[in-house]
Amino acid sequence: MTSHVLTQVSGSITRGNMYGAPVDLSFKHVSRLSDAWTEEPSSSLRPLKRNSKKKYRSCSLRLNNNNITDLHDLQRTVNHFLAEPAQLAWLDLSFNSISHIDQVLCELHELRVLYLHGNGIFILSEVDRLGVLPHLHTITLHGNMIETNKAYRNRVISALPQLKTMDFSAVTRQERVMAKIWHQSNRRSKETLQ
Repeated sequence: MTSHVLTQVSGSITRGNMYGAPVDLSFKHVSRLSDAWTEEPSSSLRPLKRNSKKKYRSCSLRLNNNNITDLHDLQRTVNHFLAEPAQLAWLDLSFNSISHIDQVLCELHELRVLYLHGNGIFILSEVDRLGVLPHLHTITLHGNMIETNKAYRNRVISALPQLKTMDFSAVTRQERVMAKIWHQSNRRSKETLQ
């Protein structure tokens, strides 16, 4: 007889056995997310475990180093591979050809780590959308066009106040203060223009 151990993690209950190896679909030459559905995940030192429906017991999905341009099939892709898709906590979309932060990312309510570095994201304000993700504590966005904006780090930290790490660098207390000042100053400037 087997039993599932329930663990409380940051306010949400997840199955203890869900933290298996990542489902690794990196370097698969995938252009559309639906193309990934026929791919077999790469093997790693930690073997992937499946449930009775052949779905992977994992909370992590790697789709990095492909040619993905949009994310409209992301939810279906997560559902296709993961036994508990609502528990996706770690998503690597780095080194693709993504140009927008799609609204579909905002549906991943348990997401804690999001890698988007090395893409073509060019609208800094789209980062604001991710503010609805209550557990997101790590993000990478470097290597995108938005990084050249002088307000880049302040804007991201302001939009995502729960961040602990941005672009593989810790978010400091001083940066949080500066981001808050930047946000208040920016808001006042907009109000003055109206």
